[in-house]
Parts: sequence; structure tokens; C-alpha cells
Amino acid sequence: MKNFIAAGDSITVLVDDIAMGTPITAGTGQIIGGIFGVAANSTGPVDIDDGSSVVLNLTGIYDLPKAPSQAWTVGAKVYWDTTNYRCTSEAGSNPLIGIAVLAVGATAAETTGRVRLNGVAL
Repeated sequence: MKNFIAAGDSITVLVDDIAMGTPITAGTGQIIGGIFGVAANSTGPVDIDDGSSVVLNLTGIYDLPKAPSQAWTVGAKVYWDTTNYRCTSEAGSNPLIGIAVLAVGATAAETTGRVRLNGVAL
């Protein structure tokens, strides 16, 4: 098929489009427009028009930071807290990013959740 470009499970974007001047660490959740992904590579501090890029994985299963004191069940919807940069089970204005694939308890110490990214636009 002549118009096929890529499978689309990851994309490369300019760092300046995500967080101008802020380092990006591999494994962290990132939002650019209507896209959520997990950074596959790290970058240092960058300036506008630096031209640095980062690969965002849009699908897959990842251990991501989650809000403490929230219990998750397998299959529960998972949202991205754009204020605190972590996953949450509370929808509100938070965009849906995937589902929980591992049950997690509700103690304050449980701050990591296993999420299957849904790979769709937010």
C-alpha cells in the first residue's frame, strides 16, 4: 500500500513541542496536544528551536506513577492528572490514557500502577 507510513505505536516529536526548556526523562508520561505517550528517551534542558526530539510510545504496558490512596482493579479506566503528572482513577478534566492491568491497593505508599495505554487521541 503506497500511503502506509508506519504502525503508529510510537511517534517522534520535537522536545520544544512538549516542554520547552524542561528536561524529559525516559519512562515519563508526556502530553502533546491530544496525544499521550511514554518517553522512550531522555533529553537535557533545551532551548526553543534546538531541534532535539523525543520518541513517545503510544501503546504498550507501563508502570507509571499513580495518585496515592487509590485502589485500582484490573480493567479500571486510568486517566492522566495533568497537574500532578501522574495517573489517577478520577476522570474530572483528566484525559483517559488507558486501563489498569494489575490490581493496586489504596495505601498512601502504593504510588505505582501498571497501565495499558489505549493509543488513541485524547
